[in-house]
Amino acid sequence: MEKDCLKLENQLCFPLYAASRNVIKKYKPFLDELDLTYTQYITMMVLWDLKEINVKELGNKLYLDSGTLTPLLKTLESKGYVSRVRSSSDERNLLICLTAEGGKLKDKAASIPTKVSKCINLNPDEALSLYKILYKILEGGE
Repeated sequence: MEKDCLKLENQLCFPLYAASRNVIKKYKPFLDELDLTYTQYITMMVLWDLKEINVKELGNKLYLDSGTLTPLLKTLESKGYVSRVRSSSDERNLLICLTAEGGKLKDKAASIPTKVSKCINLNPDEALSLYKILYKILEGGE
């Protein structure tokens, strides 16, 4: 019985991992047109919504650590989509701000969610159920 727990087909983590990779792969051709990686894209999604956020809050929203965020943000800054500025009230706080150029990118990206949803074999009810289950897992803490 204990040996069965080590079978790949008995692991919840494996289909989560493989499905995540598969979905991200479906984004790639659409994101290539914008010269964005998936991680850059989700970062931009936060900024399109909030316009400005500190690095720590951004990391929390995206479930990313600063070691992943720092080079990603430098790349987005070099592309002219964001600026990194120290908070005037607390210099330890690094703010990420959407630039006008980054804002323009939103219009180009607007069709991506619809395009990707057509590539995924889930009806709207299944997608909503999966969304709720995945966030339940994420809210379980670290």
